[in-house]
Order: sequence, then C-alpha cells, then structure tokens
Amino acid sequence: MSRYYYLPVEQNSGTAGLSREVALPATIRADKVTLTRGPRSFSGMSETVLLVGGGGREHAIARALAPDCSLYAVAGNRNPGIVDLADGFEQIDGTDAEAIVEYAEEIDATLAIVGPEAGLQAGVADELDAAGIYTFGPQAEEARIETDKAFQRQFMADNDIPGCPDFETFDEMDAACAFIDDYDGDLAVKPVGLTGGKGVKVIGDQVTSEEAKAYLQESDYEGVVLEERLIGEEFTIQAFVADGDLRTTPAVQDHKRAYEGDEGPNTGGMGSYSDTGFQLPFMNEGDYEAAVDIMEQTVAAMPDYKGVLYGQFMLTTEGPKVVEFNARFGDPEAMNTLPILETPFIDVLTAARDGDDLPELEFTGQATVCKYAVPDGYPTDPNAGAKIAVDEETVGDGLLFYASVDARENGLYTTTSRSFAVVGRADSIAAAEEIAEDALAAAGEGFHIRHDIGKADLVQSRIDHMDELRGA
Repeated sequence: MSRYYYLPVEQNSGTAGLSREVALPATIRADKVTLTRGPRSFSGMSETVLLVGGGGREHAIARALAPDCSLYAVAGNRNPGIVDLADGFEQIDGTDAEAIVEYAEEIDATLAIVGPEAGLQAGVADELDAAGIYTFGPQAEEARIETDKAFQRQFMADNDIPGCPDFETFDEMDAACAFIDDYDGDLAVKPVGLTGGKGVKVIGDQVTSEEAKAYLQESDYEGVVLEERLIGEEFTIQAFVADGDLRTTPAVQDHKRAYEGDEGPNTGGMGSYSDTGFQLPFMNEGDYEAAVDIMEQTVAAMPDYKGVLYGQFMLTTEGPKVVEFNARFGDPEAMNTLPILETPFIDVLTAARDGDDLPELEFTGQATVCKYAVPDGYPTDPNAGAKIAVDEETVGDGLLFYASVDARENGLYTTTSRSFAVVGRADSIAAAEEIAEDALAAAGEGFHIRHDIGKADLVQSRIDHMDELRGA
C-alpha cells in the first residue's frame, strides 16, 4: 500500500515564509505540525552514490542527493550542474554497463541510481546489482514496462490492471494500416520501442488517418501499438518503489507540444507545473487516489520492481486511464518533485537497499512551475551554438537545471537538444510561474520558451476542459 503525507508547513527560516494548511487525501489525515528548515539528515553521509545520466532530470537528482552523501556521476555528456555538485565525474556512455560497473567499483560505490531509460534498457541496473552495488532503478526485464509498449499493454491486460485502453499490437505495418481503416474512431499510434517521447502520433489531433498510415509505412519500427484515443487532461504521478511498496508524490502536468497553446510537434517536454497539494486544479477529490490505486496494482504484479515508477494518466469522464508507464523520473517532472521533497532522498535509497519500509514522504507544500529553454527550431530543425547567459546568479529565486549544453572555454552554448530548465517554487502556481519567468529574463536570443506554461489562462483552460467533458 502506498502511504503519502502532505504535511501543513510553517517554515521558520528560508525564503518561502509560508504557513498553510494543505488538504490531505480523504483516506489519510495528519495533525498540523511545524517543519523547521535546518540541517538535513546526515544518515546517508557514509554512503557513496553513483548517478548515471547527464540531463536536467539527473541534475535534479544530484541536487537532491549531494548534501547527504558522497556523490559521483557518469554520463556521455558533461553537465556542468552535476559536475559542480559531484565529488567525481567520469565521461562514460550511459549504456556502457561494463565501464559503469568498473567506475562504480573504483569509487567503492555503495548505491547507484540510473536516470535515463536507455541505461535501464541496456541492463546497467542488472550489472550494477550483480556487482553487489544496489541500484535504485529496475532491471531490464522490469524496465520493459516502459521500453516495450506492447509488453506494457499486454502486462496490464494479463493482470487485470484498471485504466488500460482498448489496444492491438502489430509487427507488420500493412496489418496496422488495415486496422486503422477498419477502426471506428480515432487511435493513438505508438511505436513499441523508445522514441524519446516524440514517436506517438494521435489521429484526430496531430495527424489524419492517411498521415498516420504514411508515418507507419515510412518508418522502420519493429512493431506498433494502436490504441483508442483518450480524451481528457493528462497528468503524471511519480512513485518510489521497493519490495512491493510505494510512496507517491504530487501530481504534475507536463506540456509535450513545442508551441504555446499546445500547438506543434511533440517534444521531450517543454515544462510542467504542480500545485500546493497532491492533485492539480482540474482534478476532483478521488482522481488522485484512483490513479494511485492503478499504480499499486501495477507494483503488486511486479514484485521485483525497484526504483521510480512514473504513471502518466489521462483523466477522462470515466476516471484516470493509463497513457503510459515509465521506469524512471520524468524530465521535466523530476524538477517539480525533488525540489519540494523534504524527506532526504538518500533515505529512500538506503531504505530500499536495506529492505526497510520506505520513509513517509514530506513535502514543503509549495506549487512549482518548470520551464525549459530550448534552441530555436527545436525539435524539428534546432539551431545549436547560442550562448547561454542564464546562470545561478541570474535566476534569482528560481532553480536552474542544466540539460544538454556545450561547455567551451568562454562559456556554455546550446546543442540541438533541450538546453536548461528553471523552476519557480511558491505558495501558488501563479507566484511560482512569475519566479520561473523572472529566472528566464537573461536568456537572450537563440532560444525558444513556452511562456504560457503555468499561466492562469492556460491552467484555467484545463479546468474548463474537464468541466465541459464532465458536463459541469
């Protein structure tokens, strides 16, 4: 069973200075308590942790772990934010399990955490575990919940896990195209393997039926899942999992489309927001608990799963339906969740390794807004080489997370991928959005940013959409 507490907070020091009562899920209540910011737990200071990965997600993980352990990192790219936080860094491809294990043994790592899905698919967790280094991340077989979408859907069907849409899987694209012709309704077209969040095409939203068939015929995908198009509002819940137990975190809404107003092609994620409680403004009481129930049943059917389980849901008129599961933190969602986690993240990792109950999670009670800065032209025709003027000094009250940057002697420059993200934290989504916007003021030319993320009119449009669907 998952246990999650969102404690009312009076912060007696620090910059937030908020005192508030936050509603807990109906099944769990807590008396008002005071959480005083002070020295973090030092229970993990004897731990040496190896972090695998070099993106914005991993920068957030590093920031959460660094105060409480000796942190080392490996990645195929050199993320300056991670390098500054780590006691050591080695540039190693994140899928090179043999080299990663060798480095882990060299630094006497006692724990490891794998950030990106590609490393999990490549069996990095398997090899680290086999070397006696407990890894907070699923082994390759369990990671198939993300890395093989056909397996994911069949797994849900075989285990009677609720929230699974109608679906069919195909190895032959001609058969898939015939199914599109015969199906009475719109479909989501999902390549079976990993596509970096950019492979899904939704008929009736992004493409027509003819365009979807052309997409499949021109692709070299090994297989495809066709499933009913879900109508509603998407949200994500991330959970920490070990020994059949899980602890859940506040819901987050990501924005995949490249342009404001949810237009344009899909991306790895342009930004995201969370509210002061566990649910989002467009969610009713019970929506969060229903999604958590789906995740609990999923974990119960995978007793060996460990690490982060990311559930992406579509809130429909029939309740939450599963869009997909991921086997790791989301990027950008990790940057919403970890900065408001009061429980030392190292305590989650050590409890998982030692077979102890996972700690009850406490959060600051703040809303968050994350916005990514990406190179102009991203994702279809990105222009690299713009100088990054945003740094720790210019972001003010915001948090800065580097993703894919080119470090030169005279500064940092963009590559063709997402460059950096900023996060605002405050006692409302609107106030957090203002902090994030102020943090981007120094961005300059050569960047594209979705400035609408977290703004009142976009958040209200989500509420209005669900009200309309529900007939409110």
